[in-house]
Amino acid sequence: MVNTDRAIHTYIVAIRFERALGLNRGCLVTIGMLNWFDGVTASRHAYPSGGSMRAALRSLILLVAVSQAAPSLPAADKPGELAKEIDRLIEVALPKFASHASPTCSDAEFLRRVTLDLTATIPSIDRTREFLADNRPSDDKRSDAIQRLLSSPAHGRRMQYLLDWILMERRTSENVASAQWQAYLLTAARENRPWDQLAREILTNGGSDTKTRRRARFYLDREFDLTVVTRDVGRIFLGKDLECAQCHNHPVVDAYLQRHFHGLKAFLDRSYLFTDPKSKKKSLGEKAEGDVTFTSAFDDAKGKTSPRVLDLPEIFDPKDTAKQYVTKPGKTALGVPKYSRRQQLGKAVTSDENRAFRLNIANRLWAAMMGRGLVEPLDLAHAANPPSHPELLDLLGDQLHAHGYDMRWFLGELAHTKTYQRSSRPSQAAADTVRHHFAVGLLKPLTPEQYAWSTMEATGFLQDVRTSAIAKLKSDAKKKAASKDSGKPKKDTDAASKKNNEPSDPTANEVETALGKAVESHIKTFVTHFAVEGGQKTSFSATAPQALFLVNGPLLRQWLKPTKTNLTGRLAKLDDAAAIAEELYIGILNRPPTESERSEVVDYLQKVTERNDAVTELTWALLLSAEFRFNH
Repeated sequence: MVNTDRAIHTYIVAIRFERALGLNRGCLVTIGMLNWFDGVTASRHAYPSGGSMRAALRSLILLVAVSQAAPSLPAADKPGELAKEIDRLIEVALPKFASHASPTCSDAEFLRRVTLDLTATIPSIDRTREFLADNRPSDDKRSDAIQRLLSSPAHGRRMQYLLDWILMERRTSENVASAQWQAYLLTAARENRPWDQLAREILTNGGSDTKTRRRARFYLDREFDLTVVTRDVGRIFLGKDLECAQCHNHPVVDAYLQRHFHGLKAFLDRSYLFTDPKSKKKSLGEKAEGDVTFTSAFDDAKGKTSPRVLDLPEIFDPKDTAKQYVTKPGKTALGVPKYSRRQQLGKAVTSDENRAFRLNIANRLWAAMMGRGLVEPLDLAHAANPPSHPELLDLLGDQLHAHGYDMRWFLGELAHTKTYQRSSRPSQAAADTVRHHFAVGLLKPLTPEQYAWSTMEATGFLQDVRTSAIAKLKSDAKKKAASKDSGKPKKDTDAASKKNNEPSDPTANEVETALGKAVESHIKTFVTHFAVEGGQKTSFSATAPQALFLVNGPLLRQWLKPTKTNLTGRLAKLDDAAAIAEELYIGILNRPPTESERSEVVDYLQKVTERNDAVTELTWALLLSAEFRFNH
């Protein structure tokens, strides 16, 4: 439970039924809405802005000025080895760190946090009970939980969502079907495809090959607007927003130069959007000539550049390739040069010499797990906005590079750290300090996808869908097997032979895929209501339409309607009010209720006449709570 403000725990407010016997749903909904916005207030405590950010920036500049570069460490091969060094660097950056740091979070808090971060949903009620009942040392069972989650099919789903958020920034699908793109990301995530490989696949693809066209969504659904695409390559892959360096050196950030923007643009400037006259599909063609020149809007100074990444050397065209084509551009022909500048972009961005690439993705993955980047904003890395922990970011980037950009390994190391496993209860006397130095577990708003999956899991709706999906997979497998056998001569077989011929149970990946398809429309509904435009962020703000969707929307009402197997249906069968309280809290917040919470539930249920309605109201109140809305 988040201990920032009493109002952040919706249930504490909503359950005060001593003074509100006979409250109808409208009254409870009002309570839920009030506490929803109280949750926003709590989140603003967790994400300071304005003056506190400026003060933090001054501290960071001073920290960089006095820090000394540490030697690079060799790749840490044992699970948890990098985690130990991360914790050391976090602790040495703040004097008397132990006196500021929050204690290790409870097992319940850890399980909910790590399950959300690694699989995009809360743990099931059975998994929660199993974990809390495990009497092994906490470190052992937590380590096992991390490995189990990372190896689960659901981890691929989480990475699919995260990669899509980073790369496409909630853009609508225009030229490449979103389903095809999502399938590409899911496959890559399940294979644990390295980040540098993904970058090369995406940055070099023009969409003309139908087999790999989906990779070109990064370009095609930005309509290959050269300014937008150039800026987004810098932001998303290098962590540097060069937009204001397009017409002149950046007016505020001295490190961002006009030639940096145009050096990236030079990789793409010869490419163009081509529409096939027959299929009407768009893809990228490319010319074999054309140079990038630029003029400063400040002083009319002129410049020219070949492709280059920031301050790395220019990449010149090979001799005798000017105007040389495999296919000449035309009204009906896609231009294909013998030498493609665009094909060099993926190699240049991911090269060993380009440290910005490794630091950027290390920072983004850190932010996804810890709630805030070492560099904030995530796409504004430069000398005047240094990392909060420069030596740590260097270590993370170098280790990720040394491990071949293995994101699964990297996330596992972060989850093993004491830094990740700290309680979300800060020292109120120094809240800004502990947040800035990662001495407390930071509040993280659930992404729309996490929110959707968690709500379906908590209400029990997901379990019903899973049962149906497995039954259908088995049925389809039997029909397929029967179809194959229908043309074969009949033979007398004993019972053992018949059993051996039975189709095997569906695999975990098959079940996960079927489950994803079954709830896809529900995920989209949450994305529609809760997603905000733009890329990966660590800030949060709620809106009135979001609250109204939760309060009055038919989807949540449907999931709360009691069935034989969902949460409200199971609760309605229980006579023991204390057992109802236990089931509510374990199922929704993944922790046992406190004694006061249990007593409040018992007292309320003893005073109501319609227990089924009361149980639904209690469930609703917890689902509307800020504790459920945040990962902490």
